[in-house]
This record gives sequence, C-alpha cells and structure tokens, in this order.
Amino acid sequence: MDTPVFATITTPRLQLDTLLPADAPTLFAYRGDDTVARFQGWKPADLAEAASFIERQSAQVFAAPDSWFQLAIREAETQELVGDLGIHFPASQLDAIEFGVTLRPDRQGRGYAREAMAAVIGLAFGTWGYRRVVGSVDPRNVASIALLRSLGFRQEAHHVESYLMRGEWTDDMVFALLAREWNAGGRERPDALRNPAA
Repeated sequence: MDTPVFATITTPRLQLDTLLPADAPTLFAYRGDDTVARFQGWKPADLAEAASFIERQSAQVFAAPDSWFQLAIREAETQELVGDLGIHFPASQLDAIEFGVTLRPDRQGRGYAREAMAAVIGLAFGTWGYRRVVGSVDPRNVASIALLRSLGFRQEAHHVESYLMRGEWTDDMVFALLAREWNAGGRERPDALRNPAA
C-alpha cells in the first residue's frame, strides 16, 4: 500500500481541505459551544487556542503514522466553514483508520456529516488502501450513532466507564466497517452520494 497523499476532496455540496488561520473564529464558535463539545474530546478555551490548533495542524504531515489530521468541511458554493473531520492514521496501514466529524449547530440535520464521511471512507478503502474503519462514540450521542449505522458500521463493543473526559468517566461504543462490507453495499461508487441528505 502507498502512503495516503493529501488532496482537496469534493462532494456534491462540500469541499474538504485544510484549516486556515482565517477559520479560527468560526472554529472556536462551534467547537467552544457546550452543546457541540458535550461529546468531544477537545473544546478550545478561547480564540487563541483555536488559532493555535490550526497553526499546529498546518505543520502536521498528512497521514503521519499514529497521528490525527483535521480537515475543514466547507460548503462548496460559499466556501464557508461548516465543520471539521478528523482522521486518525494508525501506526501501520494494516491497522484500522478512525474518523470523527463535528458540524456547526446551524448546519446540522442537512446530511453534511454523512456526505463528508462517505467521501473520506471511500478514499480510505479505495485510493488509500485501508481494509477497516472504526468510530468511537459516547452512547449518549445518538446522532453520531445513527450516522455510523447509516453508513453501514456495526457495533463491536460497549466499554463501560472506560474514557475519562473533562473529569467524567464515560462509556465508549466502538463501531467498525470493513472494505468488503462497504463495497458489497455499492457505496464505493460515485453515485452513492446521489442522495446526500439521506
């Protein structure tokens, strides 16, 4: 397998690319929102922390082993930042790749998370050559669980009070999807995004 190479990802309604310094106020506005941050491992304390995060990401090597790379999710028509999608590249391409997605509250409920995730999963199983994708979710995060299930993920584990987040021990549900399962569902085809709001 070749090392994944970064390129802008486009879907019918979205563009996934790098976070820019100008994105800091928007990133802080939604990532600092208590309702958005409730199930997130990271919540910026202030605008400076959001700007510092973007600066660190700009220096991050795409697909470096055992690293997270954060993609900006933009509306293709306006180029406005509507969310971000994190990719955890494993230490070895034989291991599972992991994704996490966050959207602004005013852009939720439009199928954007599913559209962005489907595009990146298609790359992971196609061009990038991974065979397994995983997602880790707080069981109270019903929207994210529904998203993963809609993409064909299976629940593989429910760990009780296994994750300490901001002083609270929380449960962790693990979902997974294999390349052969994705391909069997026909989701690797470009027309799989014909109904992104589903």
